[in-house]
Amino acid sequence: MRSLVAAFLLAVCALAGAAAAADTYPTKPIRIIVPFPPGGPADALARIVGDRLGAALGQSVVVDNRPGAGGNIGMELGAKAAPDGHTLVLAPAGNLTVNPFLYRNVPYDVGRDFVPVTVIAAVPNVLVVNPQVPAKDLAELIAYAKANPGKLNFSSPGAGSGAHLAGELLKSSAGIDLVHVPYNGIAPAVTAVVAGDVQMMFAAAPTALPQVTAGKLRAIAVASPKRIAGAPALPTLDEAGLPGFDVTSWYSIVAPAGTPPAVVDRLQREIARALESPDVKAKLVGLGAEPVANSPADFAAMIKVETAKWGKIVKDANIRAE
Repeated sequence: MRSLVAAFLLAVCALAGAAAAADTYPTKPIRIIVPFPPGGPADALARIVGDRLGAALGQSVVVDNRPGAGGNIGMELGAKAAPDGHTLVLAPAGNLTVNPFLYRNVPYDVGRDFVPVTVIAAVPNVLVVNPQVPAKDLAELIAYAKANPGKLNFSSPGAGSGAHLAGELLKSSAGIDLVHVPYNGIAPAVTAVVAGDVQMMFAAAPTALPQVTAGKLRAIAVASPKRIAGAPALPTLDEAGLPGFDVTSWYSIVAPAGTPPAVVDRLQREIARALESPDVKAKLVGLGAEPVANSPADFAAMIKVETAKWGKIVKDANIRAE
């Protein structure tokens, strides 16, 4: 009986300690590790959210860029950080749901080493083709691909990239034969489609739409659950005939496993509040992004679904990071 009482008292003390920690949090500057170089969308989102988060919490927020190994270096650093809410990681979708399948030795375990906080923003991708491709919509593109198996190429910024996986998903969903042509970065991958060296690709809306407007590319459909404000007449791939097709890039905040739930909840609330502010929304629109701010529980469920989806694609296509 005494042991039960002692265990109960210990549990109460632990809960009280966690609540007290949440009440006094944060006690020092907060670091957001970005596992990619400065200047990209992950870096920009970390700085936009970090500015507002720091103001709300009364502490400075420092963005710490730690690029390398497809983001694995920064993710490992975050996984090993103290679980007190003072170190967070800006984690793109690929680092949580694709890299564990793409790399032979990933130095972190998503389920074991991290706790989800929230998805910050989503960036829709658009399927585009060179104007010389004789297809005005998805049905025509699929018909043309089936009539010419292996003759259509799609570019990407590298093996295992989101654009590569999107192309593989299109192949399996539509039952067509496409050839992947990897490039060293998004700029040369897009340039190759514009030049006609390859015929098609998936590109983030902010990258694709200016080329479409200029007549250098033709948009077929958007690979997101709903149409996008930048091209409201453009159908989704779901509407165009591939039910459930969704290749939306998203960016999130995660914390080291063991971070007190009360701290995680407070971080989620403050980030959600920041994403509701008009100036932050305007900055996200400028990046072609849409705010999300889901709950830690919904984010955890999202990771499971996306991991199963992309794990199968990577395994079926036998994709490995180069």
